Amino acid sequence: MNTLVSTEELAAHPEWRVFDCRHDLANPALGEQQYLEAHIPGALFAHLDRDLSGPRTGTNGRHPLPEPKAFVSWIGKQGLQPADQVVCYDTGPGATASRLWWMLRWVGHETVAVLDGGLAKWQREGRPVTTDVPQVVPAAYPGRAKTSMVAYLSLVEKRFKKAALLDARAPARYRGEQEPIDPVAGRIPGAKNRFNNDNLSPEGIFKKADFLRSEFESILAGRNTTDVIHYCGSGVAACHNALAMEIAGLAGSRVYPGSWSEWSRDPTRPISRSA
Repeated sequence: MNTLVSTEELAAHPEWRVFDCRHDLANPALGEQQYLEAHIPGALFAHLDRDLSGPRTGTNGRHPLPEPKAFVSWIGKQGLQPADQVVCYDTGPGATASRLWWMLRWVGHETVAVLDGGLAKWQREGRPVTTDVPQVVPAAYPGRAKTSMVAYLSLVEKRFKKAALLDARAPARYRGEQEPIDPVAGRIPGAKNRFNNDNLSPEGIFKKADFLRSEFESILAGRNTTDVIHYCGSGVAACHNALAMEIAGLAGSRVYPGSWSEWSRDPTRPISRSA
């Protein structure tokens, strides 16, 4: 499994390794608090700020990618083995779960999937939750980063006029009409908008693969998937679009981890706004 698993599949495989990725941008401590109150049995907690991000410098975005060695060390502390099937979940939409999904693949762990519908669907179906925190035996994980999955700032600055940039933020933020989080409103010039929530059905699960493929191919208008660079506010929702493209069979896109929160920090970088 390397894209999605259903709640039924997860319930049938208690041996799978599970990570709770819940996070609230307005209250970064809330996700871990909710995890301690109730989580899927066997799940460990992955904190977006502490575990899935590197140190912030003030110019490198709100959730910069950690150094590969630091992330691989964290994986080892969770007792993860290369053969383990990993399942990531969050409250439901899957954005922060997709961040861990993408990062694990970044360092070479391919057997990782996102729980379709997340904890919300799991609980709606009356499946069990627990307060028990699993005890794990740390291990040395042999991960190595794949540079082909990442678009760092230097690459985006060089290629943004030619790349197929996809902005995962809500349309009003993409257009620059409002910016509730970052200091500057707008978008990277040339970017097209693919709001990550549009990857989901009204029931809160991912749309079918052929439907996603049709939607992304319409946006890309013949561009190669290897030209695609996903970004958002801070490199989290961008991973949701990367996952949706993988579900659709459109492999090979990159994620710009610094995203708008990094790009907009330098007033010399160009920005666009439009109605």
